Amino acid sequence: MESRSRSINKLTSSIVWLPLFLFLIHGSHCFYLPGVAPEDFQKGDSLKVKVNKLTSIKTQLPYSYYSLPFCPPGKIVDSAENLGEVLRGDRIENSPYVFKMRDPQMCTVLCRITLDAKTAKQFKEKIGDEYRVNMILDNLPLVVPIRRSDQDSSVVYQLGYHVGLKGQYTGSKEEKYFIHNHLAFTVKFHRDPESDSARIVGFEVKPYSIRHEYEGTWNDKTRLTTCDPHNKRTVVNSNTPQEVEANNEIIFTYDVEYQESDVKWASRWDAYLLMNDDQIHWFSIVNSLMIVLFLSGMVAMIMLRTLYRDISRYNELETQEEAQEETGWKLVHGDVFRPPSNSDLLCVYVGTGVQFLGMVLVTMIFAIFGFLSPSNRGGLMTAMLLLWVFMGIFAGYASARLYKMFKGAEWKKVAFRTACMFPGIVFAIFFVLNALIWGQKSSGAVPFGTMFALVLLWFGISVPLVFVGGYVGFKKPAIEDPVKTNKIPRQIPEQAWYMNPTFSVLIGGILPFGAVFIELFFILTSIWLNQFYYIFGFLFLVFVILLITCAEITIVLCYFQLCSEDYLWWWRSYLTSGSSALYLFLYATFYFFTKLEITKLVSGLMYFGYMLIASYAFFVLTGTIGFYACFWFTRLIYSSVKID
Repeated sequence: MESRSRSINKLTSSIVWLPLFLFLIHGSHCFYLPGVAPEDFQKGDSLKVKVNKLTSIKTQLPYSYYSLPFCPPGKIVDSAENLGEVLRGDRIENSPYVFKMRDPQMCTVLCRITLDAKTAKQFKEKIGDEYRVNMILDNLPLVVPIRRSDQDSSVVYQLGYHVGLKGQYTGSKEEKYFIHNHLAFTVKFHRDPESDSARIVGFEVKPYSIRHEYEGTWNDKTRLTTCDPHNKRTVVNSNTPQEVEANNEIIFTYDVEYQESDVKWASRWDAYLLMNDDQIHWFSIVNSLMIVLFLSGMVAMIMLRTLYRDISRYNELETQEEAQEETGWKLVHGDVFRPPSNSDLLCVYVGTGVQFLGMVLVTMIFAIFGFLSPSNRGGLMTAMLLLWVFMGIFAGYASARLYKMFKGAEWKKVAFRTACMFPGIVFAIFFVLNALIWGQKSSGAVPFGTMFALVLLWFGISVPLVFVGGYVGFKKPAIEDPVKTNKIPRQIPEQAWYMNPTFSVLIGGILPFGAVFIELFFILTSIWLNQFYYIFGFLFLVFVILLITCAEITIVLCYFQLCSEDYLWWWRSYLTSGSSALYLFLYATFYFFTKLEITKLVSGLMYFGYMLIASYAFFVLTGTIGFYACFWFTRLIYSSVKID
């Protein structure tokens, strides 16, 4: 009875701490560190405008800015990029745009080009695929402000401006292509009244398409009649757009306006990260918590009815129905810890899952405290890769410990498979996808040098660390089973239809997926629709709920399985929660056909390839959580209850 009261006290303390935990998580989603030091500009200081990749949500294939015949600077210089930026397809280069701090410009001519058939076709293809031009000023991405029609005061920001647009002339049904050749930039700054220096807090643009005109022959001093600051003629609309056709002349121009802002430098990313739909996230969390509370109730009931059975026996409180139920799982005590078939493979997957769990946990903790700010482009991906590599030591340790418990002797073989199996499958898929992207001449294709660096991280750091972990884990004393295993396996009786392995495994994956699917929508939107995702506080809370759900659903189904005298729980516990990855992939397929407008075959293959990798990783992660929960549960009930 004392043990029972102790468990109730623990449950009560958990309930007391939950509201405080929710409060901390809620507060964390809006806190971040900018990631770069502020730079002060005096009036007249030169501002470096950089160009980034061209992106499209229709093709998902990024291209470098100068893959189109835009106006180039005297010499194109690539900016240094981290590993994450290269893998994302970022190609940051200098531009011919010349900005002077708080020095407005109007109708500045950038260059004049004449299209031939090839360049006209290139522009038309990019316009047809709705490509956007991305630019950077003082580490801030260029955005197009769009006022919502339903709320007059609400402004949303879209990353980058469209290369051009398709349309028709009045009275004509023929579709034409028009290019945005005039850009009206707005640079927002926050001024320090004491030093008169300023910091950039916003970078916006309004693109226009205009067929520029001039008198006489073109030279460096030619004035445009369509955009002339001396005659106070500015571009305010696209009523006479610039058509894209071979032999057409295009003149690129831009304006620069400076606006003083009350927004401080530390808060300049708030407009980009503004979240208007946090109620949906809270609904998702409340929905998930209901699932957790339901499962927690079932687990608590099972524990109270089984773990302390000896107490009720001595007090003669046992009913006949309860005695029969107890007999079921007690009967298999001599077989429940019998090593499963393909135990080596199970050790490999469990070790990989531990590696993945460590990577995700540390990444989320860093993200919550703001160390992975979106201003640090590629930081999230770089951090995840490096953490994956260094978490290899825990993968080796976990797989070797389990392997030794199964009476295995060749720990090096298991360590090697742990180090190579999951990364090898992922790398193979990634290599094929990269070859397809390379064939499209996209900047999203990972260069050979970066590919070599990834292999070096894998075999130079990760593999040795897995072996170190494996050595340490194998040297530890073997985990002893709480009960002895019989030499002759017990025959498993015929199971009811609902205890069929396939059915119970598929049922087990529904609830963990249900706990995360709303948040999954926002993650897919940020990845495939080029939107910022920076609500790691919500994500961390959902992740914790996922861990609890995976553990509890596996324990419940494992208990029912043991009561049916089926002791083959090792692989089933892994697959029960791991099957949520199947639902994740099915949801990704649903998202592809309902939310995306991808039409190209390569783009579709890329989407499903990357979502296959994500689903495989989710399988390994959730499967490992379910396995360890069931492992702890079976050891607990068979060691706590006296076996007759």
